[in-house]
Amino acid sequence: MESIFSSRLATLGHPQRLALFRLLMRRYPDRVPATELAQALGLKPNTLSTYVNALRQAGLITQDRVGTSLLYAIDMAAARETIDFLLLDCCRGRPEICTPNIFPVLTGNRPMPDRKYNVLFICTANSARSIFAESILRDLAGDRFNAYSAGTKPRSEINPFALEVLRNKKHDLSVLHSKNVAAFQTENAPDFDFVFTVCNQAANEDCPAWQGQPISAHWGLPDPVKAEGSDAEKSLAFQHTYGALRNRMIAFTALPFAALDRLSLQRAVDDIGQSTTEGLLT
Repeated sequence: MESIFSSRLATLGHPQRLALFRLLMRRYPDRVPATELAQALGLKPNTLSTYVNALRQAGLITQDRVGTSLLYAIDMAAARETIDFLLLDCCRGRPEICTPNIFPVLTGNRPMPDRKYNVLFICTANSARSIFAESILRDLAGDRFNAYSAGTKPRSEINPFALEVLRNKKHDLSVLHSKNVAAFQTENAPDFDFVFTVCNQAANEDCPAWQGQPISAHWGLPDPVKAEGSDAEKSLAFQHTYGALRNRMIAFTALPFAALDRLSLQRAVDDIGQSTTEGLLT
């Protein structure tokens, strides 16, 4: 067994293989297309193929074929085994020297504290999906959550089709503007309890870890800005995105926070992100 873990650690010792592994960890439990991985990491297809084959041979990732697409995901059981090997075998079961300081926070079985939670939604441009999510959560449960949104490469203005949908849904537009995620990574920024990415591109980017280790999940949805056709068809794409996010927000706000420990809550928000519920135009 030790040779297996040695092989896995040697595989992860290569910087670009490690970058691929870390990207798939950020996207867990998603299965990510090879083309998207190559684009996110700036790799040629044959170079990506070499790296994924090495990670597969080490047993760290899985491969599935859907039609003509190859999809890759973390083998979480193997990842956990490898981490356990480092913490338990190499450290001889001495948590005082090997366990990260944040470990008790991440694995504790206590429920979330009873207070108003800070929630951040991130996409690339902060012009539609994350703005929708911020607005919906604020209106659904503003007494229980402080809702924020930001972009990794924000646009100067919110998309006009998004503004039209929000206006028709009677949201307050005066509090909305595009912001850079860096604004929430300063010493004076709120401490977030939850951080959600709502587009694949933002989830693929290698951002610094958030202070306090908030619960995070990927709730990726197709970008309505890329919709083609008439203005009516484009508007419908934005309405579908709004409806899908509203369904997820309803599920999120209905979670029994006081009864769930951190690990259970993490699984719950992951499940919401994997839901395929279509947007309801309500």
